[in-house]
Amino acid sequence: MEYQQFNQEDFALAECVFVLVFDLDLFSEHLDLEDGQWEEIHVITGALKLFFRELPEPLFPFCCFDKFIAAIRYQRVSYTKDLVRSLPLPNYETMKLLFKHLRRVIDHKDSNRMSVQSVAIVFGPTLLRPQIESANMTVHMVFQSQIVELMLNKFNEIFAET
Repeated sequence: MEYQQFNQEDFALAECVFVLVFDLDLFSEHLDLEDGQWEEIHVITGALKLFFRELPEPLFPFCCFDKFIAAIRYQRVSYTKDLVRSLPLPNYETMKLLFKHLRRVIDHKDSNRMSVQSVAIVFGPTLLRPQIESANMTVHMVFQSQIVELMLNKFNEIFAET
């Protein structure tokens, strides 16, 4: 497998995103979400999506796109888990942290209206995309969302420490 190397600016931006996600995850129980500074949570979400969309290579590397599509076509959780485990360590760790955070968002779906399906639709095309767009873009969008949905639903199984 061939992966594109990240430069220093990519790592600096990634560090900022990690701090943001970690802070929200670690300190969310101490945050007053009624405070006016959090009114524009969509801005924070947009920045997170933009970060992942602007990476030179998506979180799910280009070379793995077809493999993840095959995994979802056959609903193979074990194959998906193996694919995730085979990713470069930075991708794996980032994915684990992001999906853990997204699970926490979904845990509050009654108040934020972000179900597993909603989160998958929002993040699927951002995290997983083909290197070259094709005429199958609509079909790919369905699979992209389904892959994220599967990983959210099976988070504990896919990211279990073995």
